[in-house]
Amino acid sequence: MSIDPRVALQTLTTALEEHLAASIARRGDDDPAVEASYLAIADAFEVYEEVLYDAHGEVTPLVIYEEDDDDDDLDDRDEDLELSKD
Repeated sequence: MSIDPRVALQTLTTALEEHLAASIARRGDDDPAVEASYLAIADAFEVYEEVLYDAHGEVTPLVIYEEDDDDDDLDDRDEDLELSKD
């Protein structure tokens, strides 16, 4: 990628600001504007992380968590293990 990390950072910052604005104006639990801005943050972050690494060999301490049905199964098993210890 040949994007300047500063440009990618500005895009990420803008995505965060848009998410805040959408959150403030939220119209219900499943507001599509909030969901779209949430996804825009994840996309902008991935680009920023990639160009930062390409340009400077650096990464951030942040991780994007993706919801996965398998994660729910793992959480249930963890809870079962904790309950069995008691």
